[in-house]
Amino acid sequence: MSRNAAVARTGSEQALAVYQQLRARPGTAFDEVADRLELSAEERVRCRDELVSLGLTAPSHDTSADAVVDPDVALLRLLRRERDRLRERLAATSRAHTALEALAGPFLRAGATPRGEIEVEIVDDPHRIRRSLADLTDSVRTAAHFMHTGSVRREELPDELAQDRLWAERGVRIRAMYSRRAASVPEMAQHLEERAALGVEVRFASVVPMNMVLADENFALLPTDPHDLSSAAILARGPGLVRSYLALYEYCWTAAAPYGEEEAAEKGGDGLSEQQRAALLMLASGIKDEQIAKNLGVSLRTVSRLLSEVMQELGAASRFEAGVKASRLGLLDGEGAERGV
Repeated sequence: MSRNAAVARTGSEQALAVYQQLRARPGTAFDEVADRLELSAEERVRCRDELVSLGLTAPSHDTSADAVVDPDVALLRLLRRERDRLRERLAATSRAHTALEALAGPFLRAGATPRGEIEVEIVDDPHRIRRSLADLTDSVRTAAHFMHTGSVRREELPDELAQDRLWAERGVRIRAMYSRRAASVPEMAQHLEERAALGVEVRFASVVPMNMVLADENFALLPTDPHDLSSAAILARGPGLVRSYLALYEYCWTAAAPYGEEEAAEKGGDGLSEQQRAALLMLASGIKDEQIAKNLGVSLRTVSRLLSEVMQELGAASRFEAGVKASRLGLLDGEGAERGV
């Protein structure tokens, strides 16, 4: 192959060309294929790193040739790693939340802060929670901070904008942090644009640990269980405790991307039908199209159409990419459903 033909390929295309030749000629060394494709030293390093990171090749200790991994096997391994990383992240969030709960309990009560400065309640009445939030409209004086794991309910959007206008007129600083997926919902994207126009500081994060409302360093509302939206809420008052929650908020805020500077929101698979989700789960489990068709009771042509629709919904260029995105979004383990506040 001429050097001009090799140069015409860039990035992933070069890696794909190397991988195809390694598969076509089992036992061939990576450098031998790279020589045949006339890759530069920099291109060799980039291609090898990309194939190793995707799990498509692995160094062999017995021979000079790299071990070539079947794409289906590499996909399953990558999905397992992604799933493990998500579990570790959720476990870390849960540990932090447990520490905060402990801080809100006997440790603070046993400390030097006078009892009258701190109030902590566990509230399981949704109406009481809504009343507490409504009271903020009149009581907030300097700043209000919000953290959302998902989109705000449609019926709450007008009231939120009305609250923003009132606070903006009083000079209250308003900050709102959302999961990146919120921006992929058209109605929410419009709502966020309207909030930003009113002066609300909006940021996006890949991971938002929990729903949270903070105000004036004197009020905090957050769930007892970050992963269960129906769980009771912690209602805390007093700067001795609320400042601790605010420190957590500031850490997440610093790591989040400002509105307008965030990366393009990844499609979240919210529009997938039950049949499409079933096909996606079987694909990620390594099941072949023929067996997927048999399990679903449809034709091979229908399976091909279903998976094409899944790729389109997830914004993926290949089945492999669709599997990776589905794992990242939690669609393979029941964690990917969009959450309301």
